[in-house]
Amino acid sequence: MMTFKFARPLAWLLLAFIIFVTVSPIGERPNTVTLVDVDRAVAYLLLGFAFALAYPKQWKMVAMLVIVGAFAIEYLQYFSPTRHPRLHDASIKAMGAALGLLAGWVINRWRETKAPNALPFAER
Repeated sequence: MMTFKFARPLAWLLLAFIIFVTVSPIGERPNTVTLVDVDRAVAYLLLGFAFALAYPKQWKMVAMLVIVGAFAIEYLQYFSPTRHPRLHDASIKAMGAALGLLAGWVINRWRETKAPNALPFAER
């Protein structure tokens, strides 16, 4: 199964952006028009989705790392004096990541069913 070519760089760029936004001073956080919990959930939903598409054969490891990573990245806020890590925030992030991973897994399964046989045409 072929991965989407853009998924790996996108996944890693999203992760870098999320880490920056999470541990940077509170004044550096981008302002949006949605609720903060919606921002968190959507960011991690996109992250989980991108990683699921980028690494379809390692989805179990990716799921574990992205969900545990949500808690670990939230914990990094202890090192920033203007930030305040909370279990609620990490839980919202983990749930968003799980939904993104699930959506990516569904798309990967659908792509597997639509993929042509792996054998060359002459050997079918």
